[in-house]
Amino acid sequence: KKFTAYAVGLITILCLISFFVSQSLVTTLPSAPLLGVGRSIQSLSGSEAVSEPANVTRDIEDVLEQQRKIIATEPKNYHFPAGRFNISAKNLKDFVPESGGTPITSLIIATWRSGSTFLGDVLNSVPGNYYHYEPLLDHGIVQVRGPPLANTALRYINQLLNCNYTDMDNYLLYGQDHNWLFTHNTRLWDKCLSYPHLCWNPQFLSKFCSIFPFQSMKLVRLRLNLIEALLEDPKLGIRVLLVVRDPRGTMQSRKHRDWCPGQSDCWDPTLLCADLTSDYSAAIRLHKKYPNTFRAVRYEDISLNPYKGAESLLNFFGRYYGPTVKRFLDTHTKINVGGVSSTFRNSRVAPFHWRNDLSHSEVLSIQRKCLTAMSVWG
Repeated sequence: KKFTAYAVGLITILCLISFFVSQSLVTTLPSAPLLGVGRSIQSLSGSEAVSEPANVTRDIEDVLEQQRKIIATEPKNYHFPAGRFNISAKNLKDFVPESGGTPITSLIIATWRSGSTFLGDVLNSVPGNYYHYEPLLDHGIVQVRGPPLANTALRYINQLLNCNYTDMDNYLLYGQDHNWLFTHNTRLWDKCLSYPHLCWNPQFLSKFCSIFPFQSMKLVRLRLNLIEALLEDPKLGIRVLLVVRDPRGTMQSRKHRDWCPGQSDCWDPTLLCADLTSDYSAAIRLHKKYPNTFRAVRYEDISLNPYKGAESLLNFFGRYYGPTVKRFLDTHTKINVGGVSSTFRNSRVAPFHWRNDLSHSEVLSIQRKCLTAMSVWG
């Protein structure tokens, strides 16, 4: 019993000594770094978070420098206007916004399923092009014909054509869930794949856009009567192409899009042809006022001779019809590849599918509702 009592006492004394020693160590030794999960939590609010802006800034500068080098070499044999096409600029620097130049800016106005995606990709095949693809996607399946939608739409367009992505939250948030807003802009999307943390950063986008000598945009939601202010802005130096298509071909093509049926601005041929008639009136007025910077074309005319048609359009836009454009046409106008949104098409056949795909009654219905539009456009 005496031994047991001594043992218990000894253990108690040792525990007390151990406790006081451990307390002393806690108060005198420096704290060790957190490990495991503690480390990852710490990194979110500690040194890594503090250094993030510096990392982003460094990444932006790295990407810009990479792209500047590409742009400097891409148009190696490019034929700059130097007085042709009513454009005096004669070297790359004259077109680059960050160098104080004015880019060649090309705007395509059309409506859904009228051939604008193909023509937009033709422009994008020119070296050094930055492609603003459908900036009004977040507006939905609607046509912008006037206020109040026109106010936001024109602000978007103006800012993007001036490489200004600030206060474009709705546009950028929409793009994060709908990547095709940027995927058609191939030179930007290549960087997005390598630097995803920069892809929706307004500071990066504004700077990246500003190093390109050529800008293009296509719009299928904005009617022609609203773009005159863009033509009047000398800072933009914009040229506008209106693309129209036979409404029978347009309506046949829309039948194959699941987002079109039930949306009146897309599905109702009466509205389509009212827009075609309105666009015709605006086109007559704009062509008289801006003969060098506005043109209207029929999709069918280009499709029947895509090489000659593309060269004529590029001359209008003040761009060089070079080997990259010819390669694009070689690979995109002779065979059908991909789905209904593909731009790989037999161009001589694609515009006229309506003749086989629409019923006789459907054709007659469209023609009755589109009599005026079909008469003025021929």
